Amino acid sequence: MSWGRRRWLLGAATLAGWGAFGLEVPAPVLVMRHAQTDPGVGDPPGFVLARCETQRNLSEAGRAQAFAFGQALARRGWRPQTLRSSRWCRCLDSARLLAAGRGAPALTTQTWPALDSFFDDREREGVQTAQLQERLLSLHAHPGAFELWVTHQVNVTALVGLSIGMGQALWLDRRADATLVVRPFEA
Repeated sequence: MSWGRRRWLLGAATLAGWGAFGLEVPAPVLVMRHAQTDPGVGDPPGFVLARCETQRNLSEAGRAQAFAFGQALARRGWRPQTLRSSRWCRCLDSARLLAAGRGAPALTTQTWPALDSFFDDREREGVQTAQLQERLLSLHAHPGAFELWVTHQVNVTALVGLSIGMGQALWLDRRADATLVVRPFEA
């Protein structure tokens, strides 16, 4: 079945329990929308990617939220084998803080342009979403192994068709028939 013809399953694992899937972690990808930001939508006009002071950044509540997200992972003993982030400062800061909240050993954040926001440039949506789909399809669930992606709402919606709040996350998996399985992350 092609990606375009995939079927969606949401929350089925929540009812059955994670153990029904035989995995220590629920899926090979945990995708998180960056933590809570200062008020606003998108970024200020003329923002510069390499200059955090020109972007919409995490609020104090967002910094605490990201750290607590990492602590929630640590309580379960879940350590991503790879931590990938958009290059936007709010995503990088979310990734760094959740890594700090998760504790030792330290996690290194890898930037990945496929996770960058395309809010102001919708022409990039198709290419970036295809890159995320390809990566997801290439991963195989191994007990205890998963990637954590920190990104933006537009990316999550393009990938799974759902809207989630800042600091929320979804487990993503695919079955052999390319069915996308989406499960909420419960902190």
